[in-house]
Amino acid sequence: MKKIQTNTTEVFKRIVLTLILVLAVSFSEVSAQNDPVKLGFIPLTDCSPIVMAKELGLFKKYGVEVVVTKESSWANVRDKILTGELDGAHCLYSMPFSVYTGVGGKAGSEMKIAMMLNVNGQAITLSKDFCGKVGFKQMNKIAPVVAAKLKAEKEVTFAMTFPGGTHDLWLRNWMAIAGVNQKTSKIITIPPPQMVANMKVGNMDGYCVGEPWGGVAVKQGIGFTQVASQDIWKDHPEKALVVNKEFSEKRRTDLVKVMKAVLEACIWLDNPANRKKAAGIIGKAPYVNAPADVIENRLMGNYDLGCNQGTEVYAKDYMLFYKGGLVNYPRKSYAIWAMAQYVRFGYLKEAPNYKAIADKLILQDLYEEVAKSMKVKVPNDDMKPFSLTMDKTVFDPSNPAAYLKVVKK
Repeated sequence: MKKIQTNTTEVFKRIVLTLILVLAVSFSEVSAQNDPVKLGFIPLTDCSPIVMAKELGLFKKYGVEVVVTKESSWANVRDKILTGELDGAHCLYSMPFSVYTGVGGKAGSEMKIAMMLNVNGQAITLSKDFCGKVGFKQMNKIAPVVAAKLKAEKEVTFAMTFPGGTHDLWLRNWMAIAGVNQKTSKIITIPPPQMVANMKVGNMDGYCVGEPWGGVAVKQGIGFTQVASQDIWKDHPEKALVVNKEFSEKRRTDLVKVMKAVLEACIWLDNPANRKKAAGIIGKAPYVNAPADVIENRLMGNYDLGCNQGTEVYAKDYMLFYKGGLVNYPRKSYAIWAMAQYVRFGYLKEAPNYKAIADKLILQDLYEEVAKSMKVKVPNDDMKPFSLTMDKTVFDPSNPAAYLKVVKK
């Protein structure tokens, strides 16, 4: 009888412990769902979808509390997303692939792309030392001037913002198109907001970064715009909403709400009538902390090039955030293109499993669900061959090896 009583007591204890564990897990999950979503951004004009979703009250509209934080560098964004300190961020679209392949982080680390935020709107800025020697889009003059500078000073330095990031890829494509040997030039990593200050003290001869830091260099008279990124590749992919893996899995409902708010902000931003207001808001110190007129002009496609070159007006290929849904769809073909560049430029010795990585890191099905719920058109052009505007080499995402055999290094 005593033995039966003991067994009953043990069973009762186990039931109680199980109930406590279940309640603790349930409480933890409910608590997590009630936690604010933490989104980071880097001070760049293309952080606008996240900032304006906050400022316009769109996160509240969709029933999610969001805290936005200014971050100091892309490496900082990477680390905070991976650790969960940030649930997500405005991010270089190629960063998740750079990190996963070991180019820009610990290989195998997963960061998920939920949606794209913008196309176009970056630039190659050259220091005033090049003024009068190389003009806007004069690609054939770049290599001779760089060679002469190398001979005279023994070193030419260009800056980008993250290894394997978009600015790195536009810079290296620009150098390849211009015929500049990347092995003889020094390429350094500088956070976007620090580009202008570093050029001012002579730390680099040129840099690739997003606006407004190209326009600010012109305004301050320390550099000029040699080419905009949309000249290299019209409507190229640029920033994405990148999220923590666990957040995407355990707080899917909140992620959907965030995506809806950001997508509505992208639609709002593509109305030219709203861009002056956006420039005034994102130019403030808590966000980009740059002159609103510089932000507004380049947002509107009016580029003062500097170096007495006048103004270039981009009528249809300035920074875009929506374009009828064409901007926001996260294409796997663009992921494969980015990873092919890592092989092309020597970051990777062997080709990665392109398609498997793209499938793993891009939440394409989730985006399609969100887009359809908002009656936003989902493009049907993914995985089709394409070419860049300046480099006409055809890239077939189903056969990157063929492209790598013929493209300029």
